[in-house]
Amino acid sequence: MISADASPRSQAGIASPEQLPSLDLTALIDIIFIVLVFLLLTANTQLLSLPVDVPQSPSSAITAIDNKPTIAINIMATAPYWAIDSETFDDLATFTAAFTEHFKTMPEATVIIAADKAAPVEPLMQLLALLQTQSISQTQILMEH
Repeated sequence: MISADASPRSQAGIASPEQLPSLDLTALIDIIFIVLVFLLLTANTQLLSLPVDVPQSPSSAITAIDNKPTIAINIMATAPYWAIDSETFDDLATFTAAFTEHFKTMPEATVIIAADKAAPVEPLMQLLALLQTQSISQTQILMEH
């Protein structure tokens, strides 16, 4: 059986919609989705933040830092090796006498030891032995990174 379609489309050489080839867009949608995700992740977006009022405290409410008395001991690289609060001592005996006198006036003071990087170890060991004989445990050793 042969039938002739009398529609103007078939006469012009245009096929009917049922006869058009279909396109599979699944692969194209996957690629578009991947590109969209890539663009969303790499986009430089400005972070939104809410303005927050931080509570302010009056200056009278700020507590003062407790300034404890300190005794600063320096150990230098060259003789005289010892110094207490920038006063140098030529030998260990005078340094020991001055340190014990200084510590008796301020027994609650923290001893801060600042040794030069190039200083010999012997003056530091003598100082640590002196602190141990005096039973002084409130010490700090300053170090530079």
